[in-house]
Amino acid sequence: MFQFALDKYMRHLEEAERRKQIAFSFREPDRVPINISEYGSYWSRLFGYNIRDYYTDLEVSIEVQIKGFEWRLENHKDDRTNYVLTYDLGPVAEGIYFECPIEYPDDTSPRIVHILNDVSDIDALEIPDPEDVPKVRWYYDRFEEFKALARKIGAKVPVQEHARLTIHPPLSAACAIMNPAMVYTYLYTEPEAMDRLLQKMFTAFCKLIDYADRRSGVRTTHLGLANDNACFISPEMYRKMVLPYDRKLYEIYGKEGRYLHTDGPSDHLFQMITQDLKVDMMDIGGFSDIDVAVRHMKGKTVIHGGLNCRDLYNGLDGAAKDKIDHAIKVAAPRGGYEFAIGGETYPGVSPDTLVDLVAYVKERGRYPIGK
Repeated sequence: MFQFALDKYMRHLEEAERRKQIAFSFREPDRVPINISEYGSYWSRLFGYNIRDYYTDLEVSIEVQIKGFEWRLENHKDDRTNYVLTYDLGPVAEGIYFECPIEYPDDTSPRIVHILNDVSDIDALEIPDPEDVPKVRWYYDRFEEFKALARKIGAKVPVQEHARLTIHPPLSAACAIMNPAMVYTYLYTEPEAMDRLLQKMFTAFCKLIDYADRRSGVRTTHLGLANDNACFISPEMYRKMVLPYDRKLYEIYGKEGRYLHTDGPSDHLFQMITQDLKVDMMDIGGFSDIDVAVRHMKGKTVIHGGLNCRDLYNGLDGAAKDKIDHAIKVAAPRGGYEFAIGGETYPGVSPDTLVDLVAYVKERGRYPIGK
């Protein structure tokens, strides 16, 4: 069905992997590594698929991913090396575990319907054994269908080996099943209730990871967290209510590797993220200040980012080039930097612009920087 085979690109992938290993060791390779974060939604729009179908139809998901892999390797040729067919149901893990209603709007990602509306709902919320949740069992059964379909299609790329249903860390998990504005308000007006909710989300996170580990026989020692909602609270509130849970998760499950992603502006949290969470790598998102990230993270945490999707909606114009040049100038020296569109690349960015972007960064990001 598909002629694309990853073997054709092994030399490129090996060179990219060497480049990243050098840079991530805080040394200078030949040029700055580049990782453009376009995935299923972007590729769905690129190839004329409905984004909703990508998340609901396993065959469409496989087709889109394979076409996306080929397009990426044939066109902009960045330094991504992880080409694995992934069981991708969208940002709905909390909805699956807590059995929330999930909406599937036309041509966009699915969304969870909030089920917590007040303190009484928080106290009534139960944290079950994953094995006892029908939707969790459905998730793992459907993963087996995904793997079988990939084999039937004859995909000549690696396929995700084990299913792992995991939720966001406590604050963002709470915001998935409760209106985020209410969560932020309760942090101040109902701190004891909110701490009970965060403790429940912490317990749920651990139960799901432990369950996935038992099923796969592989213990989690590298942990990536996506705590988007942490961006919108004060440093004081983060340190008091959120940091203890995130730090404990890394201590339990991130003994060999720690990655963190945030979408919104995280400048006010960078010092704590570096000193207290001790993450190895961070996607600083598209709204953070690269200068602040460098000030707190340089030489300690690999910085992934430098650009926002909105910087590219008018193509690779002078303003976009100026921002690229600045990010490379301040973040690239001495390694420890991967140029990226922070967060995710959305369909509003032209594919031709991505091709031009990678070519420009390859030229401007050669070491020594500025020579």
